[in-house]
Amino acid sequence: MSDKEVLMSIRNLVQTFNPGKRNEVRAIQDISFDIYKGETLGLVGESGSGKTTTGRSLIRLYQPTSGSIMYSGQDIAKLKHGSKDMLSFRRKAQMIFQDPYASLDPRMKVKDIIAEGIDVHHLAKDDADRDRQVAELLSEVGLNASHATRYPHEFSGGQRQRIGIARALAVQPEFIIADEPISALDVSIQAQVVNLLKDIQDRQGLTYLFIAHDLSMVKYISDRIAVMHYGRLVELASADEVYNHPLHPYTKSLLSAIPVPDPSLERRREPIAYSAKEAEEDGKERDLIEVYPGHFVFAAADEVEAYKKAAEANHQPA
Repeated sequence: MSDKEVLMSIRNLVQTFNPGKRNEVRAIQDISFDIYKGETLGLVGESGSGKTTTGRSLIRLYQPTSGSIMYSGQDIAKLKHGSKDMLSFRRKAQMIFQDPYASLDPRMKVKDIIAEGIDVHHLAKDDADRDRQVAELLSEVGLNASHATRYPHEFSGGQRQRIGIARALAVQPEFIIADEPISALDVSIQAQVVNLLKDIQDRQGLTYLFIAHDLSMVKYISDRIAVMHYGRLVELASADEVYNHPLHPYTKSLLSAIPVPDPSLERRREPIAYSAKEAEEDGKERDLIEVYPGHFVFAAADEVEAYKKAAEANHQPA
């Protein structure tokens, strides 16, 4: 992936809430990574690891405490709300939210929810053009044009999430952050929504940051996976590499918690325990270091050699 065009470059991003107060929370702790044009980067980790905060900071729903977010030659972290440059960025980058019930205004008709961005960015010539665009967007996400005049409460959770996807697509974005877009849906609907996102990406050449805690679904949709823990990226590699050759003990712990479909094997299997206190709070300086081509691990200087040897051993022919 390194020869691909970088769409967004994040460097030393820090997000602190209530700085200097007793209840200060450092949700993102100095993370750096790139997102390549046309890829899906999966961002995984347990609840409270900083995944959603990262997504909201990248799209400037939160003002980053420090660090840079470079997008098309601009540092998004420094743009002022309401500025022309911020409005331009808002059109290029959109977000699909986790809760399809809370993210849609119950008092608005579907056509007005979807067309909100069209109105803000003046993308329709007249009302007829607006209605035509809404109908096309509904068709794009597998809904009928007749749904445009209904209200959100008339739809199921999966249909509401499709409306949320149509709203994100309305301004013809380049980059979409999908913040756990399937976690509130029935299992039977989750695969449909993920397949829809993949199909739309193929047709429109979109770039995704796909935030989730369901590792099996993340592997299915992602080109690369970044693993987050306590506000830090602890591992970053291709999806196959993370699943087949995990290096960081936290990644191994996460993967060991995925249920297997064999009941007898599941009963005998023991998840790998991981204690951040023991593993990382030893006073050593750690950084995200490339230990194998395209495979990065959060490591101290004296740990790098062991990770490199483990990575090379993973790739030795059997």
